[in-house]
This record gives sequence, C-alpha cells and structure tokens, in this order.
Amino acid sequence: MSILAAAEADAAEIAALRTAVAVDLTARFGPGAWSSKVTDRGVFWHLRHGEVLVARDDGRIVGTLALAKRRPWAIDPSHFTRMRRPLYLTSMAILPALQRKGVGRVIMAAAEQAGRASNMEAIRLDAYEGAPGAGPFYVKCGYTERGRVTYRDAALIYFEKLLS
Repeated sequence: MSILAAAEADAAEIAALRTAVAVDLTARFGPGAWSSKVTDRGVFWHLRHGEVLVARDDGRIVGTLALAKRRPWAIDPSHFTRMRRPLYLTSMAILPALQRKGVGRVIMAAAEQAGRASNMEAIRLDAYEGAPGAGPFYVKCGYTERGRVTYRDAALIYFEKLLS
C-alpha cells in the first residue's frame, strides 16, 4: 500500500469511495449527516483548498482524507489549544471491506507527517458521536478529545493532536 497526494484525475474514484462509505454507514446506522452522496465537484473543492491524500492498494484507491489550513465551518476553535498553525483533517474514508485492517492508521500517520513537514502545530478534526463515528479510532491514533458540540443536528466530537 502507498500513500500519495491525490491529483485531479483521482476525483471520480475518490468521490465513489466516499459515497460507498456513506452508503455503508447509512445501511448500518440509518440516515444521518453521513448519508450524502459525494461528487467529483466536492473532491475538486478539497484539492483546490488543501491537500487530499489517498491510500492505494494494487493501483486502486482504498482510503482518503483531506487536509486544509482553512477551518471548516463545523469546527469551533474555542475548544482547541490556542495556536497559529493548525491543520484540519476532513473527509476521511476507508473502503468498508478494508476498515479495521490498518489502512486508517497508515493514512493518519501520513497526514501527521505532512503536517510536520509543513511546520503545522496540530491536526484538528471532528467525528460523529456514537456508533457511526470514528471517535475510538482517533483516540487509538493518539488524538485527544477537545469538546462535544451539535452542528446542524449532528452530534460531533472534536479531536486534536499536537505535532510538536
């Protein structure tokens, strides 16, 4: 498996992966904020405003996440450590058949490496609260819970990992 920066040519495959994860979560937990179909256009937005990493296995994309310096609307900075250079991780998705097989940990480690290489001070993210969310996964990756909020009827948990 390799972790690389995504290119525009990867947009359709990334959108299909993110949509497959949304369909899987909806089948397991019912409709929710996680149920949205992802389009190429949404992936292009992430590519323009930050960096998208992909995990490839035998040439196909099996995992992805987006990194940006720009704070997402759903994240309230008052819950986090004060700093000048945080990095925001969004849109993490691992092919459902490969979840719990190490792909997520590998791509998270690559995100942290990218953050350190860019002199960022921390990675911040949010996760859905409860069964559909990945809160326990982020804790296992060394992230610290920083708060719980509700954003557009979705219960979220904020996480942060200091990179210095």
